[in-house]
Amino acid sequence: MGTERFIELSHSIEDGMETYPGIPAPRIKSFLSRDDAEKSYAPGTRFMITALDMVANTGTYIDAPYHRYDDGDDMEALSLESVANVPGLCVRTNDRRIGPAVFDGLPLAGKAVLVATGWSQHWGRKSYAADYPFLDRACGELLVDAGAVLVGIDSPNIDDNTDGERPLHSTLLRAGIPIVEHLTGLSGLPASGFRFFAVPPPIKGFTSFPVRAFALA
Repeated sequence: MGTERFIELSHSIEDGMETYPGIPAPRIKSFLSRDDAEKSYAPGTRFMITALDMVANTGTYIDAPYHRYDDGDDMEALSLESVANVPGLCVRTNDRRIGPAVFDGLPLAGKAVLVATGWSQHWGRKSYAADYPFLDRACGELLVDAGAVLVGIDSPNIDDNTDGERPLHSTLLRAGIPIVEHLTGLSGLPASGFRFFAVPPPIKGFTSFPVRAFALA
């Protein structure tokens, strides 16, 4: 344990930021100010309670099967084994349309498979949502058949936004494999030998939610 380190893989959530065009920006405000709270405590004892108004698909987030299927697991039902301390595999590619060949010969079974494209460098710019890298639909069945536990990518969407069928979401979530999108910092990961964490709160009825994604390597 002494040689291991934490690697941050999440974008920060800030008031007014854009995750993706059409997704409302989060709004962070004070629900109870320190001045008002002090009235209920001893002099000099001050607290602040903040409020957050946001869409679930904000920042770096995880999709549960319920995001795609009304009979799928929601945030509350996701097993910790699928989102915490999962053996990780980082696959690097410069392709825009990422085909199944990128996974050839890799030990995908039981792994959190993270696809590193370098696209997170565009985060916060208009270019982020344009012509981003995504997985070809053939990758879906391959990842399911190979036994992947979780799949993530450092771009806006694991699917091509011109394909209304959303084949990767459809295939992976039907198989109970959660998806993490808008990752960052994947360049700091080794190819393997790390543990991946992307844990959401257990909210009943929620389809997606931001996570603090990180690796222990």
